[in-house]
Amino acid sequence: MATRPDDGAAAAAQTESGRADTTTPAELPPAGIPMIRTIAMPADSNANGDIFGGWLMSQMDLAAGNLAARIAHGRCVTVSADAMSFLRPVKIGDEVSVYCEKLATGRTSMKIGVEAWRRARIGAEEYRVTRAVFTFVAIDAEGRPRNINDPE
Repeated sequence: MATRPDDGAAAAAQTESGRADTTTPAELPPAGIPMIRTIAMPADSNANGDIFGGWLMSQMDLAAGNLAARIAHGRCVTVSADAMSFLRPVKIGDEVSVYCEKLATGRTSMKIGVEAWRRARIGAEEYRVTRAVFTFVAIDAEGRPRNINDPE
């Protein structure tokens, strides 16, 4: 995922009414297919209609875990999530796409860069809403770390 100018300087990309803020230009999401694409639902929101950060983080963990399992050819566990930055709100009904990129691998662990993007249900513009770096460890059937290159 390439760094884009003016990442965090963006204020909320929506107005109070939930409409897209036309003064903030839309961004281009990472190339490729998202690891997860889902719709933010009312059960995942607070009383103001904003989606809980914990729900968004869980979607990011699921997506990164999917990539980690593919890389390690087996079971992996999340050991940390670093540098979580919430840049914009997600509203009920928004389409949320989560993109992942392998950043580094060690003998048993890997770091995966994750970005979540939103698109209003009735719009075409997409905006990055959060990003983080997740660390995973490949484990064997007994839950012990194993070499990433050794299939489970």
